Amino acid sequence: MKEWKEYLFKVNGFEMTAVYNEDTIQKVFLPLLKQLQQLQKEKKERIIVFMAAPPAVGKTTLCEFLEYLSKQDQEFTDIQALGIDGFHYHSDYINSHDATVLGEKVPMKQVKGCPETYDTEKLRQKLEKIKIEDILWPIYDRNLHDVVEDQIKVTKDIILIEGNWLLLKQEPWRSMQQYADYKILILAEEEMLKERLVSRKEKGGSSREEAEAWYQNSDSKNVTRVLRDSLQGDLLLKVEEDNDYIKM
Repeated sequence: MKEWKEYLFKVNGFEMTAVYNEDTIQKVFLPLLKQLQQLQKEKKERIIVFMAAPPAVGKTTLCEFLEYLSKQDQEFTDIQALGIDGFHYHSDYINSHDATVLGEKVPMKQVKGCPETYDTEKLRQKLEKIKIEDILWPIYDRNLHDVVEDQIKVTKDIILIEGNWLLLKQEPWRSMQQYADYKILILAEEEMLKERLVSRKEKGGSSREEAEAWYQNSDSKNVTRVLRDSLQGDLLLKVEEDNDYIKM
């Protein structure tokens, strides 16, 4: 029988609640922290970890939880969790440009969140500097629905970066994986993710019909691309229906 524990921690001043299986923490998450710490000590420099997963898996919360977990025991080297949403093109650009997605030219605002709506050159420039500099990192402000530049100072020796597209097989994403010292891919069943994403839209005020239409036109394509077109990396995890993580 699984033993679940609720954790309350702060992220950027906001309280966040997460529930994880204690057995998974002991057998998957803590060994991962030890492995990353050992890797950092061997390399004697800042290391970069990529975590990729489809939408609605819970990767952002997991990254923040791993950061929190690393700070609870002095044995571990602190982790700093970052996301790549701050590398979306700015809203004025997205609202005035098209993107070619899977061979089809569409307005960017209709497919915001797909890999073609990210400023990959800006991300590459940051990744080139992050190993040797305490750089500033952009965020995506969900109140403004736009990017805000240079908001987070990168200071730790283990940097955990999460995003849907970090392990994508296609360029320009593939070549950016050279900057990662360790790579994690999280998978999940498409039907489970569909229900989560549709429910998320409904909670945002959409009708069930509107939410399902948005899923078919946008979210489903992103889910499929991550699941089918990502490289596995060094660690492969899968999220189950109960939100537990299993090592594959």
